[in-house]
Amino acid sequence: MDNDLNSITEGMAIPYGGNKVTFVSTELAESFSAGDYLIVVQTTGDLLHIPRAIWALSQEAVGNAFTAFSHMGSVTDEAITTFYESFARYLERDDSFGLIAEANAIDVQEAKSKDRSTTRLELSATMRSNMIEGLRMWSQTSSSRGESTETISHDGWTVNQLTAGLGVVGFVFEGRPNVFADATGVLRSGNTVVFRIGSDALQTANAIAEYALNPALVESGLPLGAVSLVNSPARSAGYAMFSDERLALAVARGSGPAVAQLGAVARQAGIPVSLHGTGGAWIMAGESADQDRFKSAIFHSLDRKVCNTLNTCCIPKSRAHDLVPVFLEALAQAGQRRDAQSKLHVVQSSAEFIPEEWFQDVSIDRAEGPVTEPQTDLIEYGGLGQEWEWENSPEVSLAIVDSTEHSIDLFNEHSPQFVASLISEDETEHSDFYKSVNAPFVGNGFTRWVDGQYALGRPELGLSNWQFGRLFGRGGVLSGDSVFTIRTTVEQTDPNITRLK
Repeated sequence: MDNDLNSITEGMAIPYGGNKVTFVSTELAESFSAGDYLIVVQTTGDLLHIPRAIWALSQEAVGNAFTAFSHMGSVTDEAITTFYESFARYLERDDSFGLIAEANAIDVQEAKSKDRSTTRLELSATMRSNMIEGLRMWSQTSSSRGESTETISHDGWTVNQLTAGLGVVGFVFEGRPNVFADATGVLRSGNTVVFRIGSDALQTANAIAEYALNPALVESGLPLGAVSLVNSPARSAGYAMFSDERLALAVARGSGPAVAQLGAVARQAGIPVSLHGTGGAWIMAGESADQDRFKSAIFHSLDRKVCNTLNTCCIPKSRAHDLVPVFLEALAQAGQRRDAQSKLHVVQSSAEFIPEEWFQDVSIDRAEGPVTEPQTDLIEYGGLGQEWEWENSPEVSLAIVDSTEHSIDLFNEHSPQFVASLISEDETEHSDFYKSVNAPFVGNGFTRWVDGQYALGRPELGLSNWQFGRLFGRGGVLSGDSVFTIRTTVEQTDPNITRLK
């Protein structure tokens, strides 16, 4: 009996989640053909269409990485080191990098023609140097493959627990070309990797592969499939890849809703997931907060928009008279540093602490261009968790709270549970803060320190929040050397051991 889905019709009812129903749209029904795939997201009812050509493309790329992983056990650590050195060298060379830069310029121009932001897409001199630095870090990092984590001795036999590569890591990210190099860090611990990159950066990714990455694989003797690219701009390529049960780990970076959807697809396929989407850091002032330290933390957490940028600030009511003015001053200076006006969202019940001039119309730099709007908007407490994806005008939410405990409660309830920083001179308050706030990253100053390469000296695959629960077996920084499993071996010296007792 043929159980294949060959067609779907408009209005067809599709059950999901055990007791819910969603319906096929006209567009989906008309675009679906025999041989295509349909994924039903069980948490949302989203119907994700994967054309058969995209499915085949993903299957081939994952298959190449899967085959390559079977050979990684015999690849020497020296060969992996050679790969990183060679990759870095090709990025340093002006002839090879020039070709990559040309492809990136085309990507940037096409993104601009579509009115897309190119802040993270442009392969600048700084991004280039960071990529090279990251690869050199991996070349200098000792391998953890085959390290003994525990030895248990018995009479006549010994058990050893050893680290080993996990398998194929599937990686979906949007437009940052540097991530393409960073994520090759999983090779250091014996894994292979397959990518899907957003359409805006696809030409750049192909150029990096052609002029730097693939030559480095050849020179080092690593199997070519060790780093594979699903060469399609279609979003469905990500759905197909994250549905492939040959993946050992699915990693996604990008916008919050898109990342959550990809994570749901992978979980349904039984694949462990590491999501790096919604960010936004919080700074809370304690009763004993020093004015200058507080102002400095605000200012230095707003240099540019990334996941660890300050998003929400809480100030106790007892300190509003002196800390709100320095907060506003720091926010204004952060905008002036970028030659822009800053934007404030304040909880409605806290609006009385904001001067009237902050509610006047100003020009705010948005992704679509300058927009005239009130410099301060009113929000409810539930809005404190919204991450402001600002382009050039620093954008922050503010709540005046009853106490530090109130700040913690708001963070635990409304935030994506990512970065929390307390500005306080009271050590007991810091200790209580750490015990109570549900964040993987906790500090006492600026929030921008949360970065694997900056803080730990290891290029990161991404930073995980606790929005979907605490992480099992590792910290919030996912790096190449944190992707491993444990294998167990036995050495039997007594051939007469038996369990018949």
